[in-house]
Amino acid sequence: MAGIGTCCTTLSSTSFRTSPLEFESLTIRGGIFLGKPIRRRALRIRAEVSYVNADEAKKLIAVEGYTVLDVRDKSQFDRAHIKSCYHVPLFIENKDNDLGTIVKRTLHNNFSGLFFGLPFTKPNSEFVQSVKSKFQPGNKLLLVCQEGLRSTAAANKLEQAGFENVACIISGLQTVKPGTFDTVGTTELQDAGKAGLITIQGKISAVLGTVLVHIFL
Repeated sequence: MAGIGTCCTTLSSTSFRTSPLEFESLTIRGGIFLGKPIRRRALRIRAEVSYVNADEAKKLIAVEGYTVLDVRDKSQFDRAHIKSCYHVPLFIENKDNDLGTIVKRTLHNNFSGLFFGLPFTKPNSEFVQSVKSKFQPGNKLLLVCQEGLRSTAAANKLEQAGFENVACIISGLQTVKPGTFDTVGTTELQDAGKAGLITIQGKISAVLGTVLVHIFL
């Protein structure tokens, strides 16, 4: 043992795995001696969100068994939604009554709310928990919103929460042609985001255009 103690000149240092731990090893004159174990952090590979067009989304539902999860606010959902879908809004109506919120809500309602019919909302703090109460992380979910922004944000939240099979429609339901999906509501999916005075203005413009055509013909 004394001889070994006086001749320990290190020639190289490597590491190798002996499941489940990895050890440092020192090569000393042709012999390999195990050193202290090297602890590695376990890495979890996260699934990537899939982005599809409307036709591809239809196939995901019919062939691969994806369930539609609509994350729009209630007003857009009520105007039109895909039949048999689930509804968990990423944003909910903000009914808080603190002074700051009242001022912001008043300004919103006199502009965006009035002209575009957009509700005054806030993030749904229970979004992920609500989805978890309905689905398991392994379930296949197709997330939809009107423009594609909210569904992307919602998909990222669910991915971080452990959901592995999530897809979104690129640019949202505004790109879906009539008849692509069976729907419920008073308008087409692509028009569900339109409300407020801007829709009335559009109708007035259409009527005026028709009148002018008849006048000059």
